[in-house]
Amino acid sequence: MSDHIGARIRENRKVRQLSVRQLANRVSISVSLLEKIESGDRNPAPGLVAQIARALKIGPDRLTGQPYVNGAETEEQVQAVIPELRRILLTYDNPDDLVVAPRPLPVLAAEMDHVAEMRQNGRYVPMGPLLPGLLAELTHVAFSSSGQDKQQAYWWLARGYRATNSLAHKLGYHDLSLTAVERVHWAADRSGDPLMQVTAAYLKAGAMVRMGSYASARRVLEGLEGEIERLAPERSLTDAHAALQGAVLLKLAILEARDGRSERAQQRLTEARICAGYLRADTTHYEMSFGPTNVRIHEVAALIDSGDTEQALGRLREWGAEQDRDEWELPDGIVAERASHHHIDVAAARLAEGDRRGAHQDLLQARKLSPNHARFHPTLRSTAATLVRLDRSQDDSIAGFARWAGV
Repeated sequence: MSDHIGARIRENRKVRQLSVRQLANRVSISVSLLEKIESGDRNPAPGLVAQIARALKIGPDRLTGQPYVNGAETEEQVQAVIPELRRILLTYDNPDDLVVAPRPLPVLAAEMDHVAEMRQNGRYVPMGPLLPGLLAELTHVAFSSSGQDKQQAYWWLARGYRATNSLAHKLGYHDLSLTAVERVHWAADRSGDPLMQVTAAYLKAGAMVRMGSYASARRVLEGLEGEIERLAPERSLTDAHAALQGAVLLKLAILEARDGRSERAQQRLTEARICAGYLRADTTHYEMSFGPTNVRIHEVAALIDSGDTEQALGRLREWGAEQDRDEWELPDGIVAERASHHHIDVAAARLAEGDRRGAHQDLLQARKLSPNHARFHPTLRSTAATLVRLDRSQDDSIAGFARWAGV
């Protein structure tokens, strides 16, 4: 339990020969907060992790301890697919020969649809082994086809690279994730679909946000706002355009929250709420989870990223009253990964407010909704580890959960 995110921050701070005060000043937080983080009594939000990593001139993965290749991960062997994916992404424009001819494009498209569904539900363990062969076949079909069939093959290939990006990112192979994002761009540019190109740029901006490159990400996302409006037929947003526009606005809201601009974050959330009004329900166009529910999820996440955990939990109670419940509950039909992520965020907020039991319950719910996603999430791991360190009663259920998470 000594190998937690705070301990890694302390270790790297000492390597850089910085005092606690010097590092705290560089990331604009109090000395006492940094001391609590380093001791493992407080968990830093993802945005703060990125800020600290930049101040220490290292990648965020050095602080989160990714990739995780011990305990639970060893049992599932999901990392075994990573070397093959590296080879596939390296040879993207000069692929190795196939042993047998690729399957017809409709068959490959149907399998890729299944992969996309698994990605959205966080089922990385069964999804991973399907990707290398599927990407190889689609690449050969794209190279050997012409006209619309060629564009369609690249369109499906872009979705395959997106799934690869998600798998690599969730497992903590961030260099591979960034390469996959570039491959999404490459395939999208050949797909003949401007909205797939928007999707590729959105993914790249998301990677920038995770790395703390807020100014660059902001420029990309604000450019996409105008591009989506330009692409909409007669300036009227279709459901697909609205879903992409809404996803861009929500990403901007999280960016602004992490960059310490709470008012701008709220403005973006208001714009996203208006955009969600164009949709009859929550949608997944271009694999973008967007709609009224996702706006609320991001409203809570933005408050948590801003450090206002009390207000975030208050918002859940306020919305719960609309459902005649103590707290807001997600409606059915939300993709499992998004729902699991929400509960992980809320668990961290509860822990920050001293509600350890509530934090544990949210972690359990995140695991129930999407076990693969939850098990590899750095915030879940750090929250579970902190719960164990703070647990004086040695609760077997808390310790058992931490063991399941591999901490």
